[in-house]
This record gives sequence, C-alpha cells and structure tokens, in this order.
Amino acid sequence: MNYHYYCLRIGLFLLISSPSLSFAQNANDTTQNLTLRECVDFALKHEPTIQSSVVNIAIARVNNSISLAGWLPQANISANLTHYNTLPTAFIKNSQTGATTQQKSGVINTVNPIGSVTQTIFNPSLLYAYKSAPLYVKQAEQISDSVKIEMVSAVSKTFYSLLLTLEQINVLKEDTARLNKNVSDTYHQYIGGIVDETDYDEAVISLNNSKFQLKQATESVIPQYATLKQVMGYPPAQQFNVIYDTTRMMQDIGFDTTQGLQYEKRIELQELVTTKKLQAQLVDYYRKAWLPTLGAFFDYDYEFQNNSFGGLFSQAYPYSYAGLSLTLPIFTGFARTNNIKKARLQYQQLDWSEVALRSQIYTEYTTALANYKSNLYNLSISRENTALAKKTYDIVSLQYLQGVVAYLNVITAESNLITSEISYQNALFQLLSSKIDLEKSMGVITVQ
Repeated sequence: MNYHYYCLRIGLFLLISSPSLSFAQNANDTTQNLTLRECVDFALKHEPTIQSSVVNIAIARVNNSISLAGWLPQANISANLTHYNTLPTAFIKNSQTGATTQQKSGVINTVNPIGSVTQTIFNPSLLYAYKSAPLYVKQAEQISDSVKIEMVSAVSKTFYSLLLTLEQINVLKEDTARLNKNVSDTYHQYIGGIVDETDYDEAVISLNNSKFQLKQATESVIPQYATLKQVMGYPPAQQFNVIYDTTRMMQDIGFDTTQGLQYEKRIELQELVTTKKLQAQLVDYYRKAWLPTLGAFFDYDYEFQNNSFGGLFSQAYPYSYAGLSLTLPIFTGFARTNNIKKARLQYQQLDWSEVALRSQIYTEYTTALANYKSNLYNLSISRENTALAKKTYDIVSLQYLQGVVAYLNVITAESNLITSEISYQNALFQLLSSKIDLEKSMGVITVQ
C-alpha cells in the first residue's frame, strides 16, 4: 500500500494473555486524516504566533498612516470666553496738544470662536516618515515570514517524530507476534522433551520485554499528538490522524547537495538588510534636521463682544487672516550632531551584526549538510543491515526448530533484527529531519 494510515486506536490481541493496546484518541469515520502538507497549511492559517505576526503587518501599515497624517491639512476649532473684572487701561496721545491721557478700553465680555487650518509644506520629520514607511511594512512582512519558516520546520520535525513512533509501533507489533510464536513453539518443544525449561523461560522473557517496549511506544503517541497540535495551533479537544505516502516519503529524502550556499536567501539576513536601510534613513534624517519647517495657515475668528452678558451674542465682529510659518533651527545644543554620530555608530553595529550572522549561517549550513550526508549514509547501511538481520533470523529460527542451534542463537538473531528495524526507522526519519534543517540553513523553505 502506498498510504499508511496511522490511527489513534491500534489493537493487538496476543495469543498469550495480554491487554489490547489502544490510543486515547479514537479513530472513526469523522476523524480527519492529515498529511504533512495539510498540517503545515493548517499551522500557517491558525497558529497563534503566525497570526500575531500577520496582525503586526497591519499594525505597521496603520502606524505609517498615523506618521504620514501630518502631510494632510489639519483643521481645528477652538473658542475662548473672556470676562474682564476690570477693563485694561489704554494710553492715548492727543495729536494736537501732545498730552497723553489714559482710559479704559475694550468690553467686559468677549467670546472668540476660532476656526484654523494648517498645511505642512515641508517638514524633515515627515519626509523621514515618508521614506521609512515602506521599509517598516517590509520589515514586518519579513518577521512574519521568519515566524512562518520556523513554524514549517517545527511542524515538519514534530510530524516526523510522531511518524517515527508510529512506525516503531508497527515494528514492535511484528516483533511481539514473532516472539509470541517462538513462545508457543518453544513450549511445545519443552513439553515434547526436545528443549529444557530455560529455553521456554528465555522465550517468555523476550516476549515480555517486547510487550513492554510496545506499551511504552504506544503510550508516547498521545503526548506526541498533543505536541503536534500545539505547534499547529490545532484545537486540543479535536482529533486527527496523520497520514503519509511512503513512496513520496522516499522521494523526499533526496536533496541536491551540490547547491552553493546563498546567504541572501536567509530571511534573517534579509531582515538585517532592511534594518540597515532603516538606520540609513535615520542617519539621513539627522543630517537634514537643520532644514526649516515650512507651513501655511488660515484662521477665521468670529468674535462676539458686549458689556452685557445677556446681549453678548447679539453682534459679531468677524475677521480672518492667512500666512506662512517658517521655523529654522539655529542652535540645538549640539543635539543634532550628536544624534548623527549616534546613528552612524548604530549603523556600524549593524555591520558587525551582519558579519556575525553570516558566520552563524555558514556554521548552520555546514553542520546541517554534514548531518544530512551522514544520515543518508546511515540509512543505506541500516537498510542493508535490516535485510541481513531478517535473513539471518529466518535461517536461525529454522535451524532451532530442527534442533541444530541453541535457543540463545534465536534470541540473538531476534535482538539483531528488532534493533536493525528500529535503527532503519530512526535513520529514515533522522534523514528527513536533517533535510528540513539543511533546507532551513540554505533559506529554501517556502511559506507562500
């Protein structure tokens, strides 16, 4: 069969008294069967960390809108109510006599509603916000991609770990069935006086050990499913079974190891490059901070004045004015020059961070490549060992039944067979996991 369905209930009834082995999650017609690709797709749509990173992209866009709002006209309405307990004094000079007299001026009550509109024409801060806006969005998208890549790797390796346990259960089931037959055969030989009691006892011991290993592996499936659900963001109360195409699995182990490492494909380096561009924009902003801020304004005042509060709104005295405002920083206590120096030093830090990151990427790549190659070789050796162990076990079992060899030879052959079969499964899934590490180190895992 090309497809192995790993259900959460696996029953095994042994001829010798033993409990049936089953998983806590029951397989039924309504339970989903998910492939690795489907598990990854589910995680990309539902895992909380990924969804949070997607929200961060939206937040970055909103923050840009807030930062760029200053380029749009700003309209405000304000009002002042003034009541003079004592009117201010004005000094008036007589143009004919030259004498100066004083008198009270103004009115007691004044209400002054003001409508004002301002428009920024040029502002260094807003120019910086305009140039940095797309970089902040790109940075948020790269962080989200980084989270997705980590999630694809985690889901894949957890999926493979679960499959390894399920495959080991199948191997242990076959081993238990073989040992059960050995116990039955040895018992009849013991009753017939062909072998002594120690052979029968050894057969029972081997069977019990195999049953324990099977039980231990069976129990570990439930927490492994829980771990897979966690990294997928799958609801804990819902159940699913994993399914894999064994033909596709063997095809997936291949990887072109002649490919060269391209640092630019690593999302971490792409993030750092974007961070450096943002820092360069900050340096440029401080360099241009001496430029003036230029804006236009228009005010419309609809003033009400009256000495009597009751008649305050009986007569309005409106007026309006427009103009330009210019602010030019002359001296800021060396804050601008120190900010430039600080921003440039921070840029130098990012240069050194890039050097360290490239070294880290190279180390990860060489380690992952070495692990992949050694695991690939190990798989080939394990496959050959398994075939030889199976052949040896069949021969020794036949020889034992014919009375040619002692039962100790059967125990040794059985032990070698089960060890070889489990080693082969370990080698296969270690190879698949190391391929994930290699793809991640080379930056070729896609999340789209």
